[in-house]
Amino acid sequence: MPKRRKRSTLVKIPKPLREVDFYLLISVLAILVFGMVMVLTAGSVRGYSESENVFFYVVRQGKWALLGGFAALIMTRIPYPLLKKLSGIGMGVTLILLVMVLGSDSGIEAGGASRWLQIGPIRVQPSEIAKIAMILFLTNYIDRYPVRRLKDLIWPALILIPLFALVYKQPDLGTTLVLVFTAAALFWQTELSTWWFILAVPCFGAPLLYLIYNTTYQWNRILVWLDPWKYASGLGYQIINAEIAFGSGGIFGVGLGRSMQKFGYLPETYTDMIFALIGEELGLIGTLLLISLFVLCYGRGFYIARQCPDRFGRLLAFGITFSLAIQTAINLCVVTGVLPVTGITLPLVSYGGSSLVITLVEIGILLNISRYSKISMPQRRSSAISPIEGKTLRE
Repeated sequence: MPKRRKRSTLVKIPKPLREVDFYLLISVLAILVFGMVMVLTAGSVRGYSESENVFFYVVRQGKWALLGGFAALIMTRIPYPLLKKLSGIGMGVTLILLVMVLGSDSGIEAGGASRWLQIGPIRVQPSEIAKIAMILFLTNYIDRYPVRRLKDLIWPALILIPLFALVYKQPDLGTTLVLVFTAAALFWQTELSTWWFILAVPCFGAPLLYLIYNTTYQWNRILVWLDPWKYASGLGYQIINAEIAFGSGGIFGVGLGRSMQKFGYLPETYTDMIFALIGEELGLIGTLLLISLFVLCYGRGFYIARQCPDRFGRLLAFGITFSLAIQTAINLCVVTGVLPVTGITLPLVSYGGSSLVITLVEIGILLNISRYSKISMPQRRSSAISPIEGKTLRE
């Protein structure tokens, strides 16, 4: 175990300097409302066919949004330095859940993948929990120990490699990529030489390509991605209909609720492929509006990370923002045909309880960190003592 960094005499749990970031809060609420509307229209046909209730999916999404919103509210009030104590426990629990979900008696299989776990009346997706657990674990480790040489990665690698392997085994390549890219981005914030990251691309990329080549369904997805129209009646059916949806929408869309793809033509219109339905009903204007909201949201997240007064908070805000941003980018690239099809949701928009709740918890942590930002407080004539740095601030 590498030696710990020398700890400073700063106050461990400072008092917040300001209220939560207004622009981040507004952008998240706007995306969430946007998503609820699209889940309503995208899931209406399937909801009626399954339960004779067009509001079936949006009602369930609303319940999860309330649960996630309540959890986010709690996270905004818990000082984020206290999350360090949960990093090890959270990672341990996550690994246990991932092992359980692969068991024949515990895991729930859907769409050829075992990604869900039934715990009493609750159905959870451990791979979603793994995202925030890994970020907390790595930010705490990087904050406590210096990472300057390759050997400093041995201890976190003993945790991360099993984590990646368990998620990939479900199989869930999309979430595995999100975890790997997020871990790499966090290590990029350390003192490791850039050459190690350059060498890591072929060292990890070659084995990944070998695994994909020897996994029939994943290799078929690559072939379909290269020429989807060749497999239009089979594996290329989904991406072809996504392209048709975007083409039908044009600039202004066919109108909210008037999609034809949701009538059984495009699979997963209310989950992974919901962006295609947005393109069909709201057109280019609607897709650009949603992307603009995401840019504002993640831009504020990185800004909050930059303004945080301590290393742990900066890494935590950066890791959360990057994780959500890379997940969004992968989903948009998959739906538009830029990347091969992989099952990954669009944050705050796609239907899904575990994804929505965990995303809102992460947003709650970001809003929490924004309360301790170094941005100056409202103007006062008197000087104030910073509860974080212990210095006199004159405004």
